[in-house]
Amino acid sequence: MTAINGNTLKKSAPRRKVSVALDPVLEELFSESVVAKIWGVAHPATLAPSPPTTVPDYTAVGGTDYVFAEFDWWTSGFFPGSLFALVERAIKYPEVFPSDKLNLVKLQFGATWWAQPVHGQAPRTDTHDISFMVQPSMQRAHELLGDKAAYNSMIVAARALASRYDPKVGAIRSWDQAINYRYSFTDPAKDFLVIIDNMCNLRLLYWAALQTGDLELATIATKHAETTLAHHIRYPDWSAHHLLVYDAETGDVKHKLQNQGLSDDSTWSRGQAWAIMGYAETYEWTKDPKFLDAAINLGKYFMSRLPEDGVPHWDFDAPRPTYRDTSAAMAAANGFLIIYQATSDETYLADALYLLSSAIKLSLSPRASFLTDKDGNTTDVVDLGGFDTILKNATINNNPDAHRKLADTGLVYADYYFILAGNKLLELGVF
Repeated sequence: MTAINGNTLKKSAPRRKVSVALDPVLEELFSESVVAKIWGVAHPATLAPSPPTTVPDYTAVGGTDYVFAEFDWWTSGFFPGSLFALVERAIKYPEVFPSDKLNLVKLQFGATWWAQPVHGQAPRTDTHDISFMVQPSMQRAHELLGDKAAYNSMIVAARALASRYDPKVGAIRSWDQAINYRYSFTDPAKDFLVIIDNMCNLRLLYWAALQTGDLELATIATKHAETTLAHHIRYPDWSAHHLLVYDAETGDVKHKLQNQGLSDDSTWSRGQAWAIMGYAETYEWTKDPKFLDAAINLGKYFMSRLPEDGVPHWDFDAPRPTYRDTSAAMAAANGFLIIYQATSDETYLADALYLLSSAIKLSLSPRASFLTDKDGNTTDVVDLGGFDTILKNATINNNPDAHRKLADTGLVYADYYFILAGNKLLELGVF
């Protein structure tokens, strides 16, 4: 059985003196506009008689407004998670929260309202993305508000995720099928599909293992991380493959493919970012140095491939000019903050701050603001500034063989990880 660090969720990081120069641009992380953007999108649904049935996903290509998805879509947890991340900020760091513009009680209601449909996703055994869907809101609802239903949904979700583990492969199945214009894998009895993104769902298993004492959940997570480390990484440069196809009967690797990046030989920037964050999180729980070493080396590769302005292209090997991906920058930044917390090495803090500052300079959307009534009192009406998301310039999928390509959009999880990075910097005492 795998041991886990029981204090990971119990203690905040110690406040540190930081010698890295802080770019004033980074104050945007804590601006009123960030809160206004999220609340402006969230508030209309709180006036309805029942919780929402669809959730913000991305802005339409060439447009400014959110396209909404059903709650069974893998990104459905990020918008409720953004609301709960703001609840966390308002409770723990009220000095940077505009409580004069948005009352905490109202925000908590809105977050809980938007998270209600998430509970129904927890038992699903047909997706590996259950941590992305459940954890961003449910863990905070439990830890900040004492929500017992949220706790129960987390445990149910963890057991659902564990059910997708196969000891022959030594990994959790990511997708049941993968189809594009170049290949088609539709038979789970033959093909076992694992994507690098799955590294970021392991934290749900470690958390549930700590809560329940069922260390088999942690063992599954660690074995998955080890299998991914053995096969998904290109050595010696530490770039990452996106999709691996294993033989479901023997556990042998059959194919190493690229489903969302440019080509099988290229490096998809968000996949690299998922790997950085996933291995940093796995180290947080296991304290196994090989996982920290992996996160650091994956991160070095990421930073070495950045353009001069610091915002990654959607694929590091895509011919220029091409699209950017701010969601890759935000995921990587959060991974670097975890590495910094683990090592106290300010190199990694500087990397995170550089990614955040670069994205703000290049891709921040027009600011949002709370409006006032004729008497000067703040209302629930928000001027979103003409664009629904905090950041622009995200790319969901631009693989040449993809059935659906979406590039240069606002993206719900780019915003979620933007807010999360701000909270982490406050926890670390950097601001």
